[in-house]
Amino acid sequence: MSREQEQERGASSRPSVSRRGLIGGLAAAGAGVGALAGIGGTLAASAVGRTPDDESIDLSRTHPFYATAAGQPQGGIRTEPQRYCVFMTFDMASTLVTDLQVLLARWSAAIAQLQSGGTIGTVVPAHADGVGADTGEALDLGPASLTVTVGLGPGLFDERFGLAAAKPAALAPIPALPSDALDPALSGGDLSLQACADDPQVAYHAIRDLARMARGTATVRWTVLGFGRASAGANQTTPRNLMGFKDGTRNITTDEDYERFVRLGDGADWMAGGTYQVTRKIQMNIEIWDADVISDQQRVFGRTKVEGGPLSGGTEHTTPDFHATDHAGDTKIDARAHVALAAHENNGGVKILRRPYNYTDGLNQYGQLDAGLLFTAFMNDPDHFTRIQRRLGASDRLNEYISHIGSAVFAVPPAPRKGSYIGERLFR
Repeated sequence: MSREQEQERGASSRPSVSRRGLIGGLAAAGAGVGALAGIGGTLAASAVGRTPDDESIDLSRTHPFYATAAGQPQGGIRTEPQRYCVFMTFDMASTLVTDLQVLLARWSAAIAQLQSGGTIGTVVPAHADGVGADTGEALDLGPASLTVTVGLGPGLFDERFGLAAAKPAALAPIPALPSDALDPALSGGDLSLQACADDPQVAYHAIRDLARMARGTATVRWTVLGFGRASAGANQTTPRNLMGFKDGTRNITTDEDYERFVRLGDGADWMAGGTYQVTRKIQMNIEIWDADVISDQQRVFGRTKVEGGPLSGGTEHTTPDFHATDHAGDTKIDARAHVALAAHENNGGVKILRRPYNYTDGLNQYGQLDAGLLFTAFMNDPDHFTRIQRRLGASDRLNEYISHIGSAVFAVPPAPRKGSYIGERLFR
């Protein structure tokens, strides 16, 4: 394990709480308050049911915000996925480059406080008629492994801020892809914040207060509230998406793959050590899927539903054999199965680091469940995602049950050193 990973994981000897002990209420925090007004989504607790001591959670655990060496990633990338996520994008309202710098500097200082379990200022000001700097709903909840990841969208590099010369060549909106049904109101953004924590109210609080800090400088564009991590870290068991299948079995877990497919090298100037984030809001036709027979569901994914093993045979982590045939001579894994089209063996060896979450937005206009996947992935070239998704969008059997309704891409600079701020080198 690298020094950066050891620091990021921050193993603690303090008492921990099992997942079973965390089943309970969710954040009921202000559905109509501040920058989060109008969000229809609700956070839901992820189910617990394997063993009492399975993946215990230490709500006092912290992850450092500031880097101790150049080129270390921001938290929320290599960090083992937490239970909950709030993702929000912003458009800059100001056209002054100094306002952008000040916002990133203020966000950086605030995130450092939040990740340590602190507040971003006083909750109760000295004067009774004063307004608190921190909204206070996360008091006494602990840091809960909070990480906040900041991204910079392609739009920041237009004529407004004089940054065109510093725009990374790979940073461009994701092109139109087969089967896209994108809603412009759920796509794009100049800036992004991804807050992940093991307590939903801690993640909500972070985004809420950071959004308050942006008022007058940036406006909220779109947001998704995620729960039940839908991918696993190296030391975690594989979770399930809302279709009931294990998700992230073949995700990147090694230093070698991270360096090769995720981290930008030292020659990347202000982005050295950083990465790119692609986020998609994927709506699932839940009720149609639920009516499908199990044999077809398994053919769609190319895996068994309970164990997660490939249909070619073996256990969950057995490498799929895409050439194995049954007694009739048909391939055991359909060439259009999701696992076949997404496999790195069938995409020129390309891998991406997936970090998705489930989401629910209640009911749609037809009275059916409105839910799906907040797909988030990190990579050192967004074209890697585009290459994979072009194949999936063209012929994936899963397309009958899903729609990509939101899309965005962001440059994610490395974590700043203490005394600096996110993206500072961009402005030199």
